[in-house]
Amino acid sequence: MKAVLDQPEKIKCMTKILIPLLLVVVFASCRSTKKIQTAITKKDTVVVLPPDVRKNDTSMMIMSAIQRLKANEINYKTFSAKVNVDYRGGDGKNYDVNASVRLYKDSAIWISANAILGIEAMRVLITKDSVKLMNKLQKTYTARSVDYLQEVTALPLDLKTLQDLIIGNPVFLDSNIVSYSTADNNITMLCLGQLFKNLITLNGTDYTLLHSKLDDADISRNRTAELTYNDYENKKGVPFSTKRRITVAEKNRLDIRLDFKQYDFNQEVSFPFSVPKNYEYN
Repeated sequence: MKAVLDQPEKIKCMTKILIPLLLVVVFASCRSTKKIQTAITKKDTVVVLPPDVRKNDTSMMIMSAIQRLKANEINYKTFSAKVNVDYRGGDGKNYDVNASVRLYKDSAIWISANAILGIEAMRVLITKDSVKLMNKLQKTYTARSVDYLQEVTALPLDLKTLQDLIIGNPVFLDSNIVSYSTADNNITMLCLGQLFKNLITLNGTDYTLLHSKLDDADISRNRTAELTYNDYENKKGVPFSTKRRITVAEKNRLDIRLDFKQYDFNQEVSFPFSVPKNYEYN
């Protein structure tokens, strides 16, 4: 049975899911700012092998797989979607949130989340420089710099990474790929980054992303996350995963399921965010 929450508990749960953007807040940790800033300066890259090793068959297969994966990345100007979020927390209870999401590439992310009976509970606006949140049930407004995303997650997050997470493009894919294998018509590659070891699995036929397993690079910790991409559609001319699952385990296990009910690319979008005068500023 789905849990029925009072307002404070509902707000706490929705904040945990929505900030930042339904997915990555569950990675929250106590890494030092120095480690985070070091990682921020290193961008995701494609494997480029030196000419003297390109004749190696495995190296050529890795290059080909990465190139095909990059070719599947969704290039868009705008994106809008309605998403059902099913969240199971460490308490074992299930919570449902319905959200509307809008993106303008490299510029903005807008989210509106509904509480019980379809009442809008929260509205979020993230740009390159800021994170703004309206709690419409408690009538409060919070504004922070975009660094807030890094503070609450201890991850090198920026607008582009968050947009890629929502769209379904690969994230934390480092250039240091140390293994490559094929089995059951799937391709598996392991890349080692500063924050995570990322074991990714691709469909061996169309090279769509099926699975990403992130393990903390710090061996003293037991933090792991799995991102699964299912039910690809090509209705809009690009492969898009309509069902996602994110499982995170450290001291507790968190499970999030995303079901994209409808979505559009390159349509006109707006980002309404007007704060009423009677709201309390945090």
